[in-house]
Amino acid sequence: MTSEPIAYIVDDDPALRDAVCALLESVAIRSSAFADAEELLQSGVLEEPGPACLLADVRMPGISGMTLLERLRDSGIEIPTIVITGYGDIQMAVRAMKLGAVDFITKPLNAQALLELVQNTLYNAGAALGPDADATLQRYRALTPREQQVFHALTAGQTNRMIADVLGISVRTAEFHRASVMKKMQAKNLADLTLARVTIQGRLPKEPTRAP
Repeated sequence: MTSEPIAYIVDDDPALRDAVCALLESVAIRSSAFADAEELLQSGVLEEPGPACLLADVRMPGISGMTLLERLRDSGIEIPTIVITGYGDIQMAVRAMKLGAVDFITKPLNAQALLELVQNTLYNAGAALGPDADATLQRYRALTPREQQVFHALTAGQTNRMIADVLGISVRTAEFHRASVMKKMQAKNLADLTLARVTIQGRLPKEPTRAP
């Protein structure tokens, strides 16, 4: 597989930065946070190669989220950007899209919706779409319906205990299915498994219904 995708977060609220980083890292998506746009731009990370996306707040001291989008456009830096705001309106959303934003979301953030949005954004950006994408999809399709359920649960950040409770199985059985999924998907760790989901995100069916 190719290098791991990464999400950059720029927001002046430290609690939100920490929460978003923890959420993404719970499903093994690497993240890096910045307190303001100036810090982000000076870091040079946006010019590094590899699959990435950006989550930027609109209202920040100094360079605002909209101004950041303008600077990225003027600098020729192309990175899919999700704009975050606590007071958005249609006019602002339209402006953000015209400046190149891929989506526009409002606070308070919905954790699951944010995870899916980031995963889809990384997929659409070409994250990990290499020559082995078809092989990864074939491995997924070779999983049993129960294993596909566990695959979706693991890449959504659920623990063995949570999976057992949701599927109505023992923790030991959940652990068995987890090991089987990791082996069949040729994943060494959760990061590999999450990268596999990002790789084939656009081709995956919706999460399988509960197996009997």
